[in-house]
Amino acid sequence: MSKLIKLGASLLFCVTLANAESTQEDAKALVEKGVEFCKKVGVAACVEEFNKPESEFVNGDLYIWANDFEGIITAHPKKPLKDKNMYRYKDKAGNQLFKNFIDKVKADGSGWVDYVWDHPIKGGQTPKTSYVVGIGENQLIGAGVYK
Repeated sequence: MSKLIKLGASLLFCVTLANAESTQEDAKALVEKGVEFCKKVGVAACVEEFNKPESEFVNGDLYIWANDFEGIITAHPKKPLKDKNMYRYKDKAGNQLFKNFIDKVKADGSGWVDYVWDHPIKGGQTPKTSYVVGIGENQLIGAGVYK
């Protein structure tokens, strides 16, 4: 009987972790970790790492993506967006989010950008905010959390 209780407790713990959504602090910390990694290994190598679904920069609903200043996705571990130009893409609220990411980095070097994005668990367009930072001369990385 105690094995069954331990198994049940383990499953409950796993479900709780899986349903816990990341915070803005988590997203910013992940991006800052990504920036340090890029400084250490170079932009090309870090962007390659950010494309891997099993990377240390992917944790459930929290992950780093990258795009260049033309809006071309250079890394996305969750969706097949690599090499797609998303500059003109608009979410259902009318936000040109990738343009907004670029504008934020060019104006301030880093910061938060609000938009809506498909929620992987709940489905449908859900409000989200991402922390973005410029890396190299023509790239930015970001990570977002659902509100």
